[in-house]
Amino acid sequence: MLFKYLKYKLTASHKGGHGIHSPFVFKLLTEIIENFGQYYSYQEIEDLRIELQNDKRKIEITDLGAGSKLLTARSRKISDIAKKSSTKKTFGEMLFRLVNYFQPKTILELGTSLGLSTCYLAKANSRSKIFTIEGCPETAKIAKENFQKMEIKNVTQFIGNFNELLPQIIEEQKNIDFVFFDGNHAKQPTIEYFNLCLKAVNNNTVFIFDDIHWSEGMEEAWKVIQNNEKVKVTIDLFFMGLVFFRKEMQKENYIINF
Repeated sequence: MLFKYLKYKLTASHKGGHGIHSPFVFKLLTEIIENFGQYYSYQEIEDLRIELQNDKRKIEITDLGAGSKLLTARSRKISDIAKKSSTKKTFGEMLFRLVNYFQPKTILELGTSLGLSTCYLAKANSRSKIFTIEGCPETAKIAKENFQKMEIKNVTQFIGNFNELLPQIIEEQKNIDFVFFDGNHAKQPTIEYFNLCLKAVNNNTVFIFDDIHWSEGMEEAWKVIQNNEKVKVTIDLFFMGLVFFRKEMQKENYIINF
């Protein structure tokens, strides 16, 4: 990962949008990606993170995905999950800014975990309808507790296998504006979920993929996504990949220093 990160740093565009000719990407970079100002909900979500990092309760993990490189035991402390497996503060805030900017009506999240990323998505636009899927019932239970603490009312939880639940949600919603893929960090499932969600995209839909350099398989999946004919612009931020489908844009893959 260190070698991959160094390679990314050497090839990425520098901050400030230098060398980026697309007005859409330039504006996205300067106003959203590089906007590190404080929004109204950041602190309350990070206070929740601290609370979870001190929660010594143990839960039994049902892992239907590729698993964690850092946590392997089935019985895990909530504090360990919060410290090692939850979406980091920097990227939670990125999700918030993206939702706040694009104002999606319908958001789909694959992988709820403890619900911290869901909180960032939900607090950014209380009018959005958020559908979040989690494979582990015990983890989903803690996430539900967190949504209640945060007084979040625009989230609908689904518990079970993505392969069974995702087609159902896609069929019912038909049109999805924003998808955060953070559930199964393996090549084939990532491609399959991407293809399923393609059925519900519109011109303004945004896809966010977590950990695109997590493994060789994820890097291969990222290349498949980039090469898809419906995809117009991708942005590689190393730990996250952004995907846009706007037909008016020229096909381009950006690597941006973040």
